[in-house]
Amino acid sequence: MNILIVSQYFWPENFRINDLALGLKGRGHEVSVLTGMPNYPGGRLFKGYGWWEKRHDDMDGVPVYRVPLFLRRQGKGWQLALNYFSFVFFGCLLAPWYFRKQSFDVIFVYEPSPFTVGIPAILMRSLKKAPLFFWVQDLWPESLAAAGAVQSSAVLKAVGGMVHWIYRRCDRVLLQSRGFVEPAVTAGAERSRVRYYPNWAEAFYRPMQTEEAELPDIGFPQGFRIMFAGNLGEAQSLKTIVDAAERLRDEPEIRWLIVGDGRESEWMQREVMRQGLEKCVSFLGRHPAELMPCFFAHADTLLTTLKADDVFARTIPSKVQTYMACAKPIVAALNGEGARVIDEAGCGLAVAAGDGEALASAVLKLYRMSRKERQAMGERGRMYYDTHFERDMLIDRFEQWMQTVREEGLCVL
Repeated sequence: MNILIVSQYFWPENFRINDLALGLKGRGHEVSVLTGMPNYPGGRLFKGYGWWEKRHDDMDGVPVYRVPLFLRRQGKGWQLALNYFSFVFFGCLLAPWYFRKQSFDVIFVYEPSPFTVGIPAILMRSLKKAPLFFWVQDLWPESLAAAGAVQSSAVLKAVGGMVHWIYRRCDRVLLQSRGFVEPAVTAGAERSRVRYYPNWAEAFYRPMQTEEAELPDIGFPQGFRIMFAGNLGEAQSLKTIVDAAERLRDEPEIRWLIVGDGRESEWMQREVMRQGLEKCVSFLGRHPAELMPCFFAHADTLLTTLKADDVFARTIPSKVQTYMACAKPIVAALNGEGARVIDEAGCGLAVAAGDGEALASAVLKLYRMSRKERQAMGERGRMYYDTHFERDMLIDRFEQWMQTVREEGLCVL
């Protein structure tokens, strides 16, 4: 099949859509990508890119067509709004020209946020008469309100209208969590076109022994290592981590390692310094995804947190799958679907979102377990991953859906 992927984020930015594009390419499909100039998460253009430079790119044989956009910069509300709508504007303007000589069997949208990424795809659906798949990673408008990005009821209502308009023009709506089904249907998705489609981890996420896991020379702390890896944003409830670290400050062996970057990174570092937690909390910076299994191998447990909000309770943080794939025990402060998966797999300890005291107690419990007990947790996580989240199984499922929708033809709107 000839597939057009529309995603505001793409390689060299680190998102799961990169792996899906390569997976489909490896199975013989023709894959093209419409995306923006890479600037996530730091808000600055990646080296070698410019507003009008390197508009046509290539990722291991996958052609990538880029449109200019307003950079995220410091991630303030007005900057993100300009970032989102500039992609819509230039995507609608340039995509018909970029792909004027191509026909497509399927158009696929990857939506980790913003939902507006669907607008250029709908235009291309109309022009190319190809069915549209929309993979929802982040519920709108709920997540905008939950993260504090938008507080105006009028704006949220307008966003809800846009979301409804987009859902009604999708031939399939794929949802990364079962908890997304009812909100998506309420927002306008037709139930018969909704499918549960969870995230997976790239093939390089695998269990590693510490002796084979080479790390960059960054002064890796000694002790019982709790590692958080990923985006440092409002949704991650970093205050909960700082609170738990403060409660365990008198346990000299317990070390909190933060790997990643994001809008709240500076706040967290200032808060750690303000509370005098520099000896137990270390910031290791941002590193390539391919190195993460090496980092994880040197951790005793892996950490994930989310804010205490209904919309976040419906999601499964993608780091849960990557942690499971590496067979490491998980400690989590989150509600709902993410906690359910961890408990069901028996691969760690999950406490209520936002509860720093409970998180500290869970970390202490893991610290006092034997290494063998923690290893068994990690192995159960890997077994659960292989059953529910294995990459090739999920790509097989997507291929079957594409074939079915092609045979059915476009939905009537």
